Parts: sequence; C-alpha cells; structure tokens
Amino acid sequence: MISIRFSPFFLSLAALALLASVATLPAAEEVINGIAAIVNGDVVTFSQVRELVASQEKSASEIYRGEELQSKVKVMREHAVRDLIDRNLILQEFRKKEFNIPSYIVDDSIQRIIRQEFGGDRAAFVKTLQSQGYTMARFRDNEKNKITVQAMRQSKTSENVIVSPVKIREYYEQHRVAYSTPAQVKLRMIVLKEGASSENGDASSSISKKQMAAEIREKLTGGAEFDRLAQMYSEDSTNESGGDWGWVERTTLNEELAKIVFSLKPSEISPVLPLDNAYYILMAEAVKPAVTKPLSEVQQEIVQKLIQEEKLKTQERWLKELREKAYIKIL
Repeated sequence: MISIRFSPFFLSLAALALLASVATLPAAEEVINGIAAIVNGDVVTFSQVRELVASQEKSASEIYRGEELQSKVKVMREHAVRDLIDRNLILQEFRKKEFNIPSYIVDDSIQRIIRQEFGGDRAAFVKTLQSQGYTMARFRDNEKNKITVQAMRQSKTSENVIVSPVKIREYYEQHRVAYSTPAQVKLRMIVLKEGASSENGDASSSISKKQMAAEIREKLTGGAEFDRLAQMYSEDSTNESGGDWGWVERTTLNEELAKIVFSLKPSEISPVLPLDNAYYILMAEAVKPAVTKPLSEVQQEIVQKLIQEEKLKTQERWLKELREKAYIKIL
C-alpha cells in the first residue's frame, strides 16, 4: 500500500503503472473491482474508471490498434481517475457542509432524460438501464451525484464577474483571426495538360498545348464565355461544370496559382500560367476581401467567454484547496 499527500493533484508513478497494467490486461484477467484510489476513506474502483471511459475506449478502438491504442486507453483512464477523485472530494465537501439536494430535482432530471432520449417511454428507459446492468436506484444515485457536483461547482463561482475593457481588448487582439474571414475568390479555371507525346521528347505537342492555351485566352479576352471554353478544352475534373471551383481561400491553392488568383480583379482573366507540366488560365469571377468583425460586434461574445474562463479558474482554485487538504491512498 502506498500513501501520498494529494498536493498539488499528483498521481504517483505506482498508480499510473497500475492503470497502465490494467489497460493492457485481457478482459478475463482484469480485476473487476480493484481499487484505483482511496479519497479520505472513499473508494475509487477500476470498474468505475472503466465505466467512465467506456464510450471513449470504444471510439478509440475503432481508430487505433496495438500499442497506440493501449497508450490512448492509459491516458483516458488516468484522466478518469483524476475526475473521479475530484468528484469524491466534492461529494465529501457536500456531505461535510450538510447540504441537501431535494428529491424532486433528481426526479425532474430523470423525467427530462426519459422525455428527451426515450420519447417519454419509461419502460424503454428501464429496459435500457437493465441491459447496461443498472438498477433504477443506482441510476438515481448517479444522477443525484452529478447534480450535486454541478451545484457545488456553481456555488463556488460568482454571478457578478466583472470583465475589464482592457481584458476584452487584449482577448480580441490575441484572437483576431477567429473573428476574421480570409479573402476569397470565386474561381474558374481552364487546365491544359501536356500529353504523353511530350514525355517521349516530342516538343511539338508541348508547343501546340501552349499555343492552344494562348488562343483560348485570346478568345476569352475577346468576350467568349469562360464556362463554355472550359467545357470544351479544360482537362481537369471541373470541366463539366465550366471550370467552376467555387469560392476558394488562398490556402486552397498552390502558392503560385494563389499569387495570381488573388491579384486579379473581378471578371479579370489571368495570363497563361505554365506550371507542373500544364498550362493554367484563371478567372476571378468575383472577389471577397478579407473581413475582420469589429470589436463592437463580438464584444458580448468575448465577455461571456472571459466570464466562463474566470468561473473555471475559481472552481479550479477551490478544487486545488480540497486536493491539498485531502489524504489519498493509491493501492
């Protein structure tokens, strides 16, 4: 048995190693109710840990394999142990203060779940619980604990958080990109690719393609419809749609293409651009300049984010105090 002081929120290497060993054991060898941690006398079991991350592990198993999957599962379970320790500390503080959650609040929460997730069918709800190994009493206890933890967290944050204009401005400047829409061009493109004969050293094919591109551009500048010529001559995947690429951002395109495209005015035709064994003719059908929302437009959104951040910091400070006072045993 290893005993440690929980300050500031630290899981011993022995505990993490134990979690790692559990993550790699075959199901038949796992300890069903092995103890992961003791929090001031309350027990956190490995079955609780696995239950908390079951859906995450299932998702991970569909993406990862072998050692990478084991590593992901290990991290998930480490986080789960921390979350369960925090939950126990909060519930202990709730009992210590002799608070109470009225029964009707728990009842209302369960009824809301039945309405929203089971269409009001209580029998289907109970059947689902049973299929997952839950009794109604156990589900009710879990729901009460969730409500308790949420209420205790909220009780440690003030509703009167004041955010200074300086902080709002600083946040806006630091996250300006998030409030900006990059420049966009509604692009049409004709691509002529050098044929197989040019790969065998026949220069005439390359010259004819170059000449063809020049002639197509001349027709375009003379008033020919871009989409019609793209359908007739373009050799890329957008030819059937008249060379229509839709609205594109600079990062969508090759750097050399982007440089030309974003220098064009609306309806302007580019020069013929030779690039990577092909010839490109580009048209900026329309142009949208980059736009950054003014601070006045996003200020309320920023205020809400900063208020939420401050509330989370307050909660974390409170939890840190609980952790520092707690006595944890890792078994």
